[in-house]
Amino acid sequence: MSLPLLQTTTVGSYSPIEWLLQARTSQAVLDATAVVIGTQTRAGIDLPTDGELYRFDPDHPDTNGMIEYFTRQFGGIDSRVGVTDAARFLARQDFAWRNAPAGVVREALTEGTLDLVSACARSRSTTSGPLKFTLTSPYMLARTLLDDHYGDFDALCLAIGDLLAAQVADLACDCVQIDEANIPGSPENAPIAAAAINRILDRVRVQKAVHFCFGNYGGQTIQRGAWSALVEFLNALRCDHLVLELAHRPQDDLQALKDIDRRIGLGIGVIDIKVNHIETPEEVARRIETAAAVLGPERIAYVHPDCGFWMLKRSITDRKLEALVKGRDLYLGGH
Repeated sequence: MSLPLLQTTTVGSYSPIEWLLQARTSQAVLDATAVVIGTQTRAGIDLPTDGELYRFDPDHPDTNGMIEYFTRQFGGIDSRVGVTDAARFLARQDFAWRNAPAGVVREALTEGTLDLVSACARSRSTTSGPLKFTLTSPYMLARTLLDDHYGDFDALCLAIGDLLAAQVADLACDCVQIDEANIPGSPENAPIAAAAINRILDRVRVQKAVHFCFGNYGGQTIQRGAWSALVEFLNALRCDHLVLELAHRPQDDLQALKDIDRRIGLGIGVIDIKVNHIETPEEVARRIETAAAVLGPERIAYVHPDCGFWMLKRSITDRKLEALVKGRDLYLGGH
């Protein structure tokens, strides 16, 4: 089957599966992953994700496992954070939404027990169709750590980038997406973030995507800023397309994206995951139409939700998925 000119995708996480929370065995995770991918496929999503269920952590509601899944497995990081460590982390005053670090870097980092290839292979085993696999960016991981070894943030960030880069070449998927929800609020750190992300992208052998959002906790935006401050940074990324939060953003953010290098496809967020409102297909089509009018229809490679669905109930998520596909189809039907 030929794919439509404008494809739909999801960003990463899926709503918590209630029965999985009650019995989190390896088989249950595999079964739930098959359900999540199947739900997206039946809704008509062209490039589904695995829902990130293998790394979901119900005991860490702030970041749902997107941080700790990596930091707890890297060698060289101590996940036992004491009172003194937490106080030193808070004294930095640069990460207000966490009250303790994800871990303390005690020695040079190693891959430890992190095995992205096996994690991706498990998800791949549940589907013969397209699959996107996601991982957290080195910059965001580094920001959550207390460093007692490198003594230099850039060195720590690049070390994490190298560890992730060493595993991505063999991922059994159609697209690798790197997720970054912190740099939009700290554009002054863009050069090191881009350098670390590019080390990973350069090793990816399939489609390369980078997702950016302004954070999401309980429907609240964590980072302040605008896309206009990040254009130079986005242009420095050696990716195929960007996956951008826009449905929950001011409409003038679209104007800044006109300056994105034309070699980079644009993924446009048209589903707001910070609200329970179910968009109608007409609303989705209008959002795509608005973006196309500003950027040119040929620039838009994907439409998708702003971010992952992990803070929404499944009943909301599934209907938003349907609206995404129907809205895309409605837009294409009129063009």
